[in-house]
Amino acid sequence: MRRRTVSPGAGLEEVLDTLATTPAPREEAAAPAAAPPRDRSRERDALQTEFAFELPRGYVDDEGQVHRHGTMRLATARDELRPQIDLRVKENPAYLSVVLLSQVITQLGTVTDVHAGIVERMYATDVAFLQDFYRRINSEGHTHAAVTCPLCHGSFEVDLSGGRLGES
Repeated sequence: MRRRTVSPGAGLEEVLDTLATTPAPREEAAAPAAAPPRDRSRERDALQTEFAFELPRGYVDDEGQVHRHGTMRLATARDELRPQIDLRVKENPAYLSVVLLSQVITQLGTVTDVHAGIVERMYATDVAFLQDFYRRINSEGHTHAAVTCPLCHGSFEVDLSGGRLGES
């Protein structure tokens, strides 16, 4: 039996491809056939659970650094239910979106611990953007929106996850 070492820099796919093209020695001819090739269409159809976004204005931290790029994950049933028992939400139902967004935003610039206090200090335009972004990825499964030009009445698709307003 031949052994093959894999260096940390070499990818597993590369080694498997090499093994597939190398003829087997005669004494291993009775060995069972190699596993069938992986179905790559399954990988393409995998569920995307995190989505990147870019805030219109950006969150300004205590040091004055602006954080605009972030990621939001899909919400779970627990994420939707947890704010219902939060005392801040019971006292003020409008606080629900703050708690909910703080649970699903996984990163905001260099900030990895996003909590309700951070969402509270965001500009209203950014919170409105995040609420719409949340609704889109959790109900429609993507960040694209169909829009119509008010001047030429042409229809096209816009990706809401990034880019500045007015950029194409």
